[in-house]
Amino acid sequence: MSTPARRRLMRDFKRLQEDPPAGVSGAPSENNIMVWNAVIFGPEGTPFEDVYADGSICLDILQNRWSPTYDVSSILTSIQVNFP
Repeated sequence: MSTPARRRLMRDFKRLQEDPPAGVSGAPSENNIMVWNAVIFGPEGTPFEDVYADGSICLDILQNRWSPTYDVSSILTSIQVNFP
């Protein structure tokens, strides 16, 4: 089943593979394009204190400031920049 959201995520994944931002990587799970795993490297010597024990984070663009203009790459970069 191909929905606009799934097509968009596939396009974002392709872009992320072709032009990855420095210090971040991400990919959808094998069985579900709607579930992603990412690795985000922060600046050396700084803890990521605002990441909860379960791995969730509090970032406004993921909550009340969400916009479909954000692609996966920009979201990962925002997480990296906002959690030094």
